[in-house]
Amino acid sequence: MKVVAFNGSPHKEGNTSILINLVLGELTKEGIETEVVQVGGKKIKGCIACFKCVQNKDQRCAVDNDILNGCVEKMLDADGILLGSPVYFTDVTAEMKALIDRSGLVGMANGYMYKRKVGAAVAAVRRAGSVRTLDTMNHLFLYHQMIVPGSSYWNMGIGMMPGEVEKDEEGVQTMKTLGQNMAWLLKKLYG
Repeated sequence: MKVVAFNGSPHKEGNTSILINLVLGELTKEGIETEVVQVGGKKIKGCIACFKCVQNKDQRCAVDNDILNGCVEKMLDADGILLGSPVYFTDVTAEMKALIDRSGLVGMANGYMYKRKVGAAVAAVRRAGSVRTLDTMNHLFLYHQMIVPGSSYWNMGIGMMPGEVEKDEEGVQTMKTLGQNMAWLLKKLYG
């Protein structure tokens, strides 16, 4: 079994990365392979609604000059997908939104190709906007008929400066519980 995580933060070692790694740590303890893909700060364009993916049905986006198709391949190869984003003006980063829009349309155009995979999202937040940010990421999973495990609270960690989320004891425990629940679900589905 494998879970691929996408870090939507431009800060490769920031709070979002810390939250993602807390979840992945629990998965690793359960023998589940994990991988992190850095999306934030990388070249990834928004969807241009050309609908060539609908015509071609080749599991690819026709715009092939950025990281998107590599991300789609990793999503297809994984049993679980973890999305992580900091909160930017009460929503995901532009890179995360581009990943959601384009991988979502490619997936839909090819028969909901992420169907019945496990999906989870985490948000790093300074103060407010985490619920909307989580909602944006969860829309990808729910639209694609994926299975979304819960945790002990909303999947968010509070902190502004890099590393501050580690001081959020409830947030840390929420990530660990999410990882444990994700591992349990993956084993039930694929074990």
